[in-house]
Amino acid sequence: MNATPAGTAPTPSASDWLLVVLLGMLWGASFMAVSVALTGYGPLTVAAVRIALGAAALLAVARASAHRLPDPRQADGRRAWAFAIALGLFSNALPFFFLGWSQQYVTSGFAGITMAAVPLFVLGLAHVFVPGERLTRWRVAGFLLGLAGVAMLIGPGVLSSTGAAMEGPARLVCVSAALCYAIGSIVTRRAPAVPLISFSAAALLAAAAMIVPVALAIEGLPAPAGGAGSIALLYLGIGPTALATLILVRVIRSAGPSFLSQVNYHVPVWSVIFGVALLNETLPPQFLAALALILAGLGLGRARAWRRRP
Repeated sequence: MNATPAGTAPTPSASDWLLVVLLGMLWGASFMAVSVALTGYGPLTVAAVRIALGAAALLAVARASAHRLPDPRQADGRRAWAFAIALGLFSNALPFFFLGWSQQYVTSGFAGITMAAVPLFVLGLAHVFVPGERLTRWRVAGFLLGLAGVAMLIGPGVLSSTGAAMEGPARLVCVSAALCYAIGSIVTRRAPAVPLISFSAAALLAAAAMIVPVALAIEGLPAPAGGAGSIALLYLGIGPTALATLILVRVIRSAGPSFLSQVNYHVPVWSVIFGVALLNETLPPQFLAALALILAGLGLGRARAWRRRP
């Protein structure tokens, strides 16, 4: 982990930038994979299986590399588990279910576009909880501009409850998933110094313990669907869950949550590319206008930080 003076925002390295690009591709493709997995499994099952697969993969990596999970018998271990549980809840269990449920009513491209709202939430949360990441006037202006884009993204009639209007609540749930990811970023930044693999494996194990019993109770034991649905589940567990959790924790600890939130600049682009190219999805024009507002707000919020760079 990179050491950073107290109250100072860390400086991203070249590897941080490369990892953010890789993470954007992994997460961008995940929305398409969720849509495919939903053809054979329920939303709770999709979330539970991908988390369980991810946890198993990271536990195997931890065992192979002689890394142990935090020891709950020690005070430091109990503190690490508390943060791991919070990370598992906000970065895995809740958003994975939220996105799985909502993608029954919205396109994978729309779900991906809502991830552009994550940095807006991170701006406000980091101001309160992360030293060195204060909410300046520029960031406030960007935050308000971005919120206008989120409002356009959700659209009118969000509270309507008849017929096809289920798309409205689903859009709101997508934005709620974005808020969960933002909270998870702050949790990771404030977590104690635990080895990357140990902390990541503990978070996914905690998430699996939360969501697997709920999925079994509500949707029952899933029957193998075979074909594309099962392949999509396997990808979701290994790529956007296990590998992505390692990358997420590594980048947040190295460069901070606000930098990591930049991954959401291009997650929407990848989600649209994969959705249109492989699922034949189309997006209404207002989606692109909303995305433009959100990205303009993000750019305005980070303008001064970019100008200070050598």
